[in-house]
Amino acid sequence: MDIQPTLQALQDTSVATFIRESGSVFPALESVHVIGIALVFGTIAVVDLRLLGVASHRRSALRLIKDLLPFTWVAFVACVITGLLMFAANATTYAENTAFLCKMGLLLLAGLNMGVFHLGVFRRIAEWDTTLTPPSQARVAGFSSLALWAGVVFLGRWIAFL
Repeated sequence: MDIQPTLQALQDTSVATFIRESGSVFPALESVHVIGIALVFGTIAVVDLRLLGVASHRRSALRLIKDLLPFTWVAFVACVITGLLMFAANATTYAENTAFLCKMGLLLLAGLNMGVFHLGVFRRIAEWDTTLTPPSQARVAGFSSLALWAGVVFLGRWIAFL
């Protein structure tokens, strides 16, 4: 299945053309995207470090998750919106960019990791929430999340250079 015609049609829309041809819209979107990624990564890193037993051990993991999750989701939605708009502006180019494709793969894996955590060890959080060292499944989820999100940030930066 050849998706190039669909990508070209997306890229040829008036919104995508406006973003691409404007001298300031794409950089503005990119700036909001980077700030959003910083917030997403920062809030997730705090929770992940708690899951690893490295930081915030005086604070319950559940309380930390409940406090930070709204900020994470708002920032993530901002990243999705700005990312989709930037993608539309250069869809045919991004679809062939190895760093972009790998970044999307890591985002998918990060989502799967979060799902496995929430459907697994998170359901038993009351059993381990106040312990200094969380169970191994929580530590694996925290480490995996940190690694995946660091990879997303790294590859996101490399998109412009490939």
